[in-house]
Amino acid sequence: MILIWLAALVVLLDQLTKNIVVAMMAEGQSIPIIPNIFHLTYILNPGAAFGMFAHNRTFFICVALLVLVIVWWFRKEILAEPLCVRAGTALFIGGAVGNLIDRAENGMVVDFFDFRIWPIFNVADIAICVGVGFIIWNLIQTEILKK
Repeated sequence: MILIWLAALVVLLDQLTKNIVVAMMAEGQSIPIIPNIFHLTYILNPGAAFGMFAHNRTFFICVALLVLVIVWWFRKEILAEPLCVRAGTALFIGGAVGNLIDRAENGMVVDFFDFRIWPIFNVADIAICVGVGFIIWNLIQTEILKK
């Protein structure tokens, strides 16, 4: 149950931050927090990570829904995994749902964290990356312990 709450918290935080950015900034506006290092820059991303495969709304929605179905299908197996995998899956799902909401509403994802040397991203993207990182970390630990 805690994992559902974690996923829901990610969705809530993601949507809250995106709504604040949309309400307070104009698209394309950039606010330097640490000049030339970290800015808040409001963009609408029509693609996946780093803008890849732009303007494939239906494809991205279908992939996100397929991932949700797969996680639901394997939920018992996932719940039997170590906490690292369960938390990683919850973070991943929360991030996927956060970006899915954007795509379903307007076909694009609101991005705003801008480190200038990396593509602009959002809270959902962070959750997805950290979640996948947790799962990979567990796989590495499991393989090391086997040897």
